[in-house]
Amino acid sequence: MGYWRSLRWKIALLVAVACCSIAFIVGVLVHGSTYDRSMNDGAAKAYTALDGALAPSGGSTDGADSVDVAHVVYNPEEMPAELVRKAREDGQADLYDESRRYSPRMWAAQRLDDGGLAAVSLDMTPDQLSRRALDRNMWKYSLATLAVIVPLSAIAAELPNRRLRRVARTARRIASGDLAARTGAGRRTGDEITEISASVDTMADSLQDRLLNEQRFTADVAHELRTPLMGLVTSAGLLPEGEATELVRDRVRVLRTLVEDLLEISRLDADAEQADIRPVPLGEVVAESVARTGLVARVTVSGKPVAATDPRRLDRIVANLVTNAHRHGVEPGQEQAAVEVTVGERTVVVRDHGPGFPGSLLADGPRRFRTGVAERGRGHGLGLTIALGQAQVIGATLTFANAADDGGAVATLRLPG
Repeated sequence: MGYWRSLRWKIALLVAVACCSIAFIVGVLVHGSTYDRSMNDGAAKAYTALDGALAPSGGSTDGADSVDVAHVVYNPEEMPAELVRKAREDGQADLYDESRRYSPRMWAAQRLDDGGLAAVSLDMTPDQLSRRALDRNMWKYSLATLAVIVPLSAIAAELPNRRLRRVARTARRIASGDLAARTGAGRRTGDEITEISASVDTMADSLQDRLLNEQRFTADVAHELRTPLMGLVTSAGLLPEGEATELVRDRVRVLRTLVEDLLEISRLDADAEQADIRPVPLGEVVAESVARTGLVARVTVSGKPVAATDPRRLDRIVANLVTNAHRHGVEPGQEQAAVEVTVGERTVVVRDHGPGFPGSLLADGPRRFRTGVAERGRGHGLGLTIALGQAQVIGATLTFANAADDGGAVATLRLPG
């Protein structure tokens, strides 16, 4: 049935309120009109009966209801006090008497020439019953109509509600990175929902174009830098040994790593990477990957796990995670026990004991050229982005969290079964 606070039920509630308001107003107007007509007709009949009773013949006038002279009341004490007062003031008066709830009467009185009063009363019970029956029927059929209209309005509201949900789902897919998602509304004009759908599609097209331009720019820059960089690496190798030479070679290595990372990201963005899946001894591959980084990390392997994966890409992921842990989570003098790598049946967990991942990374994932906060150190922020991209290529999931005990960063790689 859907969430009760959804637009669908709000529309149904609005229709119900509108129907109730209309039924109430119409009911009040009809009740008032019927009551006024009943009073006028009753007063006219009472005056006609009184005139007939006071006629010289003692009978009735032409076309009037016949009333016996014995039914005429001459004693003011037998008449309602308000009727007596009005008749003495105006010469004649009428009054609807409901002092007896289930036997109302319509009175008509006239002042006589000798100063006395004469009055007659008519039984208004049938008229009262008719009005009550009319009121009951009005409310009964109003409720029956409401019982039909409200469900129909809820059903009718489901169509625009479904279109809005489709737009919301598309927006969420775009926000999660699926820039190919579209609402399917096209560019046709229509109602407001169609305009919203078209705007979301236009926004997605614009974002996709900008992302593709960014990716092409990154790939072009990396390829353009690669050729002069190779010459720079060769030239640095020919420099005479010395402190300045070592500094130049170190900066060249950093620049070469950055260019290679940019090239790798451009290939991942273009979906040009293909995994070479085969069974590998997970513990041995991870241990060798950690050793090749040249960084200190304690590797713990549970059993002899074997996983079907691409060893080259797995090596890249582990190396990036360990390098990131050392760069941002290891303080000087604590290298021996700062980074821990735990290998399970199909999981690889890399943990450090530093300040942990920033909240923006935990919420949105790693972003290129952004490291988060100052306490996580400096860098170009491509390592985790590449690790996440390579994990997607091999069908694995890479999640990031902070340890509950000391807040250190924890990266968990789960390989497919």
